[in-house]
Amino acid sequence: MTTNLTKNKPSPSSGMSWRLKFITFIVLIALLYQKNQPPPPKVCGSPNGPPVTSTRIKLKDGRYIAYKEWGIPKENAKYKIVFLHGFGTCRFDIPSFSQEVFEELGVYLVSYDRPGYGESDLDPKRSVKKIATDLEELADNLNLGSKFHVIGYSLGGASTWSVVKHIPHRLLGVTFLAPVSNYWWSGFPSNVTDQAWNRQLTRDKWSVWIAHHAPWLVYWWNTQTVFPASSVIAKDIRLFCPDDLKLLPGFASRASYIAQVDQQGVYESLHRDMKVGFSKWDFSPLDLPNPFPNNEGSVHIWHGAEDRIFAVHMSRYIAQKLNWIQYHELPTAGHMFPFEDGMADHILKTFLKGD
Repeated sequence: MTTNLTKNKPSPSSGMSWRLKFITFIVLIALLYQKNQPPPPKVCGSPNGPPVTSTRIKLKDGRYIAYKEWGIPKENAKYKIVFLHGFGTCRFDIPSFSQEVFEELGVYLVSYDRPGYGESDLDPKRSVKKIATDLEELADNLNLGSKFHVIGYSLGGASTWSVVKHIPHRLLGVTFLAPVSNYWWSGFPSNVTDQAWNRQLTRDKWSVWIAHHAPWLVYWWNTQTVFPASSVIAKDIRLFCPDDLKLLPGFASRASYIAQVDQQGVYESLHRDMKVGFSKWDFSPLDLPNPFPNNEGSVHIWHGAEDRIFAVHMSRYIAQKLNWIQYHELPTAGHMFPFEDGMADHILKTFLKGD
């Protein structure tokens, strides 16, 4: 009896081994936690933050939104448009609309820094729905009237679905330009999402997967140097098709303001954008009814067939299923087509005049 008890009793060395493994595990968790904590944001206008150089409005929750106005004075405008910029950009990054066409059509356009970008305050509670309420408050503060038009580009295009969902009664028309889609939206057949998913670089599959399934790791994943993180953040040249490459020299002018884009911190701008864009949404675009059942407005999607930043497949499927969408697929274009000479003006005329 005594022998058996002695044989089954753990030895001091085995207990030490278990403790060592446990301590090592705790240390690794602590290190990962430390690495995953972004530095404090540098809030615009704060003592240690960048200066405020833009015009801003104050929202009901106390946050400030920075904006820039384009085109003709809104008091004289026939069309008032709110523009949502894409990932890693800011209020200065609008398509290549010409002042001549703004004047010809009578267009006033306002672009604004989405939360955490540029000089707009960060929003720790950023959500899909708040995209729409922020835009609505901006429009009301600027006295754009009871209804207005909206254009969204890239990840700002994904955000625009929230506008269609939550404030359709405020809309006169909507245009999506190269919109990003969420691979986890409901209603899409697996072959469609698989086609889009597999057009990504492997590093982007990981980045997007983490943004959806482990959003608490987004900061660490996109700042560590062991594994390749988001190619969009890294500006990997493989993301650009031949048509895109021709347009890249035209972006040299961004040098005058590019530092503003993530000046409050990459976590509050880029990483929160990824977390919201690829989070679990409470709706799918496929669930949405026509916001203009009496043809009092129109919805357009423009997408390049050679887009390597976000493949065309999900946009194409949305247009097939929602017959109220006017779909424009550009056979050789990539993600940057709104910046091609004359293209933005063509898009604007099609949107507002049906040309």
